[in-house]
Amino acid sequence: MKKLAILAVTLLIVSSCKKNTDTNESKESTSVIEVKTYPENITSIFKAHGGLETWNSLENLTFGMQKGEDMEMTSVALKSRKSLIETANHKLGYDGKEVWLQNKDTANYKGNAKFYYNLMFYFYAMPFVLADDGIAYKEAPALEVDSKKYPGIHISYNAGVGESPEDEYILYYDDETKKMAWLAYTVTYFSKEKATKYNLIKYADWQEIEGLQLPATLQWHSYKDGKVGDMGNEVKFTKITASKTMDESMYSKPASATVVE
Repeated sequence: MKKLAILAVTLLIVSSCKKNTDTNESKESTSVIEVKTYPENITSIFKAHGGLETWNSLENLTFGMQKGEDMEMTSVALKSRKSLIETANHKLGYDGKEVWLQNKDTANYKGNAKFYYNLMFYFYAMPFVLADDGIAYKEAPALEVDSKKYPGIHISYNAGVGESPEDEYILYYDDETKKMAWLAYTVTYFSKEKATKYNLIKYADWQEIEGLQLPATLQWHSYKDGKVGDMGNEVKFTKITASKTMDESMYSKPASATVVE
């Protein structure tokens, strides 16, 4: 296996042909195509979930989550990561520059809008969001659950990448199917410092959406000293669509919305 390191960028000079590879989206100019290469194990995971070529062919992703009696719908522009979350009482969005919030009635928004606007998308779009720029990969000790070991890949971010570059993830995968099985993650948004405590999600089952394997259910489990405990919260995803076209205007900030500082 190739030595794991920070993702490398290779410039390939081409004249008239296009290279079809399972790599991140190529940026083509007159004579140069930029191709990103990844460690062998995470490349296998991307392939098991439908491949980066399929992921990069899509423009928009929408999914729903049941919250009590209400449905929360999230839409994301996959290239720009503009987003829109709509609930019965609120609209929360990101227009590429600012996070905004619009109240539909007199109910106040409960939660941290700037923290939440892309949170569930990031969990839902695993493992493909781990092909983003500025990520470093290295091997991590396996996670053992019910006498089965899941190899791990540790993910960290270069300084200045995203709202919380101190966040760390460990993706655990099934060594036979190469599909993602568990995700350990830290939360540093509020402290802005590296954390030692990991939270743990089980990717319980998968569903095929436009050629991709995306999660149908996420289950949060207690996790301490490397031991996996009982399930706590569970989230199911419905009303999922993935498309190669989108209406860019849907992500614009409404006139009555306020910017979240």
